[in-house]
Amino acid sequence: MSTSDFEIRPVGTARERRTFLTFPWRIYRSDPLWVPPLLPEREKALDPRYGVFFRRGGEAECFIAWRGRKPVGTICAAEDKFANERRHTNECIFGFFEYIEDYAVFEALVGRVISWARRRDLDALRGPFNLDYEDSYGVLLEGRDRPPALFCGHTPPYYQDFMERYGFLPARGDNLAYEIDASAPGLKRLSALAERVRQRGGITVRGADLSRWDEEVDRVYRLINVALAHLPDHTDWHRETLEAMLRPFRDIVDPELVLFAEVNGETVGWLPGIPNLNEALIHANGLRYPWNYISLWWHMRRQPECLAIKSVLVPPAYWGTGVAVLLFDEMLRRAVAKGYKWADLSLTSDDNPNTPILAERIGARVYKRYRVYRLDIA
Repeated sequence: MSTSDFEIRPVGTARERRTFLTFPWRIYRSDPLWVPPLLPEREKALDPRYGVFFRRGGEAECFIAWRGRKPVGTICAAEDKFANERRHTNECIFGFFEYIEDYAVFEALVGRVISWARRRDLDALRGPFNLDYEDSYGVLLEGRDRPPALFCGHTPPYYQDFMERYGFLPARGDNLAYEIDASAPGLKRLSALAERVRQRGGITVRGADLSRWDEEVDRVYRLINVALAHLPDHTDWHRETLEAMLRPFRDIVDPELVLFAEVNGETVGWLPGIPNLNEALIHANGLRYPWNYISLWWHMRRQPECLAIKSVLVPPAYWGTGVAVLLFDEMLRRAVAKGYKWADLSLTSDDNPNTPILAERIGARVYKRYRVYRLDIA
């Protein structure tokens, strides 16, 4: 099918924006494992008045591929000036990238983004990211037998095929989602090691104090850039971006499962556990219609089976001291006591060896694999 059968147009009107945001329902309508994104949150993220990406100086434009009056694909091109400056790169990020199983549509959407990037003297594409680097990160390579956990994406098999057919290459090591349950054999070893760390003393673990929200966010902010600076594509976080990411969970998290490690009053570790809201959101249809709120309310009443553990932050000065061991042991003890059946540990890159090594030592196994791609266009 030739590209003349359809055209790529920028999103301009409110109706086109709605079409752009709801297009994924056309791709995944027959996929029972897909967790629809929350439309109110997506609308806010793409609104230059409210979206955190825009407030930190980013620029973006959204496009729809039309075949006649029917949408057949979407993509968003964006320039994150802050990240490019910090990483000394000149990249265009792309996301909201959904398309029917038609390579010509894929090719035309990528071509439009390349043109957009070249007009801004950008020399590479990187993605997919939905503006927020933590939202639906990458293309799913393995693990289509189960729904994704919170913040993780879900894509059809042909997405990977089309990306690699076009010439996209992995931007970094693949990103891994691990799972672990209370029967994992490594937990006994973890418990024994953690007990030796406790007996040695010096490290304390506490839950979050949500009544002192701003102070707790400050502690995470001071920790996150130091703890992640060793990653090859790390960009320092804005405090505003961090707070915006954490704020939606303020009224949902159990503070006893958001753990801080301290040494002499200094924060040296953070391990947050969040109920896997996707177990309820998979029934909520993205809050597309008013009655979907009733369904979400009903399913939110149930105890989730999975606890999503999205990050472990320990600065390099405290690697090998037992901080991470103590945090994980305390988290898993508390989670089991509260009725969780398993934990999702995601996402971590296989080019960040510390976390995968720890996960595998405690008996966790990889159950999903994602990939972010890069394409030179200079």
